[in-house]
Amino acid sequence: MDDDILEARKSWVDKMVAWQKEHISDRQMTLILAFVIGVLASVAGYFLHGIVHEIQILLTSGFVKNTYNLLFLLFPIVGIYLTSLFIKYVVRDNISHGITRVLYAISTKNSKLRGHNCWSSVVASGITIGFGGSVGAEAPIVLTGSAIGSNLGQIFRMDKKTMILLVGCGASAAIAGIFKAPIAGLVFTLEVLMVDLSMASLLPILISCVTATCFTYILMGSKSLFDFTLTSPWVLDRAPVCILLGIFCGFVSLYFMRTMSACEGMFARLGKHPYAKLLLGGLILSSLIFLFPSLYGEGYSAVNILLKGRTEAEWGQVMSNSLFYGNSHLLLVYIGLVTLTKVFATSATNGSGGCGGTFAPSLFIGGFAGFFFSRFWNANEIGVYVPEQNFTLMGMAGVMTGVMHAPLTGIFLIAELTGGYQLFMPLMIVCISSYLTISIFESHSIYALRLAREGKLLTHHIDRAALTLMSMQSVIEKDYHPIHADLPMGKLVAEISRSNNNFLPVVDKGGVLLGVIDITRIRHIIFRSELYNRFTVRQLMLQPSAVLSDHEPMDEVMKKFDQTDAAQLPVVDTSGVLVGYISRTKVYSVYRKIVADMSAE
Repeated sequence: MDDDILEARKSWVDKMVAWQKEHISDRQMTLILAFVIGVLASVAGYFLHGIVHEIQILLTSGFVKNTYNLLFLLFPIVGIYLTSLFIKYVVRDNISHGITRVLYAISTKNSKLRGHNCWSSVVASGITIGFGGSVGAEAPIVLTGSAIGSNLGQIFRMDKKTMILLVGCGASAAIAGIFKAPIAGLVFTLEVLMVDLSMASLLPILISCVTATCFTYILMGSKSLFDFTLTSPWVLDRAPVCILLGIFCGFVSLYFMRTMSACEGMFARLGKHPYAKLLLGGLILSSLIFLFPSLYGEGYSAVNILLKGRTEAEWGQVMSNSLFYGNSHLLLVYIGLVTLTKVFATSATNGSGGCGGTFAPSLFIGGFAGFFFSRFWNANEIGVYVPEQNFTLMGMAGVMTGVMHAPLTGIFLIAELTGGYQLFMPLMIVCISSYLTISIFESHSIYALRLAREGKLLTHHIDRAALTLMSMQSVIEKDYHPIHADLPMGKLVAEISRSNNNFLPVVDKGGVLLGVIDITRIRHIIFRSELYNRFTVRQLMLQPSAVLSDHEPMDEVMKKFDQTDAAQLPVVDTSGVLVGYISRTKVYSVYRKIVADMSAE
């Protein structure tokens, strides 16, 4: 019965695709899909925020703000455990590191994301964040939007270039919808996902961004995510302080990235011990939230307190539910400690089995770091007075720029989020200073860092992007004719006559590569029959000038061909077993085709 339903569904999809190919051009269909992606991404964002809000109201509505609450020790652990059960028994797939997963799909999987990614991240991150997980909802929504674009592209059988574009449409729609910031959605796709901007790609991305923003207004109203009112316009005298803030944000970003990587490594070393991870991560997270309740969930409410506050008493509300409450003289200490510990709370959430992103934590840390900088500056009367609210906002842009290596995203996102276009100049100064600072120490964003280390990162550099898009499997040739080392030369001649190329690999009984017979090297003795019984393959074989591993990045493959000037190189697996061989002519043929496809408008 199920097979009949699947067959009927497949037949219906085939008919729909055939009708589309006949009546609607691929260009028009891309624009239609961009609109649909925008609608669905905004709906996904609405549902995620709804899940988080309802869970948080249910759990914390009865809390008294002027004292600590022991339930902060319990809720995060429960949320992570429920999330891990959902992922293990329902999703049965890894859905962490949402934006990195999108980058990986673009670089290595022809932009194909699994169907469950259209909804699984929404549910998992909703549970995690609602119960207090100190992560963000943006990365899961980006993964959801990208998965929607990818699966629609697969249904309508779009080509590789259009698939990348639709994934970009989904990601940009997610950012545009969740923040009501269409321009930020566009530049996020260009800077972070590194989708090339051309006239062919600009319109679909804009359609998805504007559509997602409009539908988010319909679903959630016009209220901005952050409450900000400009009370002190920027003046040129503050330019040096803005540069210093940008440099400070760059170092905060470096601290965030390095600490995050170290914590991820610590949890990775626990291997397949989910309960050990849950215990360690849960204890770290719940303890930090108990001490600093501002770390609960995304933490945007705490950032809004800093943005709206005007006095010590108003800013002091950020210490509600904590042991610090009522001690306004400790405000700067509290802000500094929260800034330092947020990265540990985020790492513990994801490392112990939770689901969420680093987008919101970077905004959170940036807001707290900007407030800390300005408050410290004013308290010590170092120079010209700087408004704490403005510097909180600029700190958000600065740290996000550093963590994501995306200055335009930082500038436009914060400006659109708050209507703070009057701060456009200082936002640019802070973001540029932060980006230049972090670039000295890290050449990739936190999302791209993992892939860059593996050589799987797609970039705007056409040569490198083409090599990244080339998969080892697409160039490996397996029509080789293996021979054994003890074979007499007379029988070798017979094997050569049956071979289609000049490369004969020599293997043992287990298939492990021992050497190669290069026919061009033995041509001078191959027809001397008196030698047929005097030599064996073992005596005639040579060691290959280089050996390739079956998971080697293509840029390394190209380097080995250039270094050895070989026509063919063998490929082996981790055990040394021969998998096939790669020829120089095949590599360059595939490379030229990919470059031509990428260059075509």
